[in-house]
Amino acid sequence: MKNKKNIRLLSFEEIKKFFLEHNEKAFRAKQVYDWIWKKHVSSFEEMRNISKAVINLLNEHFFLEKINIFKKQKSSDGTIKVAFKLSDNEIVEGVLIPTTNRVTACISTQVGCSLKCTFCATGKLGFIRNLTFEEIFDQVAILTKLSEENYGQILSNIVYMGMGEPLLNYQSVIQSVEKITSKNGMAMSPYRITISTVGISKMIKKLGDDKVKFNLALSLHAATDSKRRSVMPINEYNSIDTLIEALKYFYEKTKTRITIEYLLLHNFNDNIDDAKELCRFCKNFPVKINLIEYNAVEKSNFQKSGEQKTLEFIEYLESKNLIVNLRRSRGKDIDAACGQLANKS
Repeated sequence: MKNKKNIRLLSFEEIKKFFLEHNEKAFRAKQVYDWIWKKHVSSFEEMRNISKAVINLLNEHFFLEKINIFKKQKSSDGTIKVAFKLSDNEIVEGVLIPTTNRVTACISTQVGCSLKCTFCATGKLGFIRNLTFEEIFDQVAILTKLSEENYGQILSNIVYMGMGEPLLNYQSVIQSVEKITSKNGMAMSPYRITISTVGISKMIKKLGDDKVKFNLALSLHAATDSKRRSVMPINEYNSIDTLIEALKYFYEKTKTRITIEYLLLHNFNDNIDDAKELCRFCKNFPVKINLIEYNAVEKSNFQKSGEQKTLEFIEYLESKNLIVNLRRSRGKDIDAACGQLANKS
């Protein structure tokens, strides 16, 4: 493969130019492009309406590399966790989460993570590398097929909430969304895609400048600098006030309501004073709040909030006319729940 090019890095126009330069019809480009991005083939030989001569030509000049399923686990609640093997044998994980009328795919953007949030298993791995946009796309393609096979449904939503911080892999994440939403790709609406970030202010503003159409979720987990800094080192350089400024900017540019993710931790951030601080944070822009149950992680001293404290927390927020959803854990028995992805597969 030394002198071959990755065909998935070529645009449609570049593939078309290649065929014309090699005395082939221009329509071949459309055929090949559809096989790659709509039908998600793993080799040129799978392109059934392409002649052997054209397949040989493609193999001579290009390679077609895809990620593969390394291991698959199914939870007692129907959640499926997939370990994906990359071309360099690194592993990332993705999750399929079914409910009555929808299936959500949770995908990864990095191998490991550099941000070291104390409640997250991925953060304990350290950072290894960014995923390419094709590797991110491939997770969605594979999970789409698994959704149809296991649940009889196509994907209804995609959340970039797996391993890694999406905004530290900005270009690949944006490219993957473009390919997933393109009519020449999966043609999924961007409004069904959510990118989650721990809060990198300058990149949140860049999302605003780029006028993205997808949804943005902020992993907040504490609404004061002192508490947030103690569990999320990123807050040292991205304070609460800085985040508020960036999110205001994002909303002004996109008019997209922001999702606030808040992990309820017993006797840390789950009392009424914490709820009041969260309300103060949320008054700055239109939001909905997803309260998340804590899932056990090795070498962590945190515990999930009790039912009564959780109920009181919700009732206080709702009394302030905030939209609140409690996200019950899914896939805990296979370490597929929020914060548990750590390549144990």
